[in-house]
Amino acid sequence: MATLVINAPKAKIRQTNAQSFETTLTSCVGDGYAIWKTLVAQVNTGSGVVLLDKDQEKRAEGTLVRLVPIEKTGNGIQRYEVHMKNLRMVPYKSERLNRNGVAVI
Repeated sequence: MATLVINAPKAKIRQTNAQSFETTLTSCVGDGYAIWKTLVAQVNTGSGVVLLDKDQEKRAEGTLVRLVPIEKTGNGIQRYEVHMKNLRMVPYKSERLNRNGVAVI
């Protein structure tokens, strides 16, 4: 089964007022991730999810509950709230991400 990977880097908090890794870990909701249709098609409710902070080398893993569409980017990519459950900290392992800070592994 495919796993959705999202990045919540500390640098984005300063640059764009993005939600922090810690806030995402606590709330179990990732805010405003631009995810290509081809990636969305690969994951379902119950798929794995990885929350990363590549800046601070933090990683949490859990289960995808749902993707809630919220808006589109200027170039037409749908943004989603990523709802997760059972997030737990695990040893850091980097993942390759696209330019939106997202991947499916």
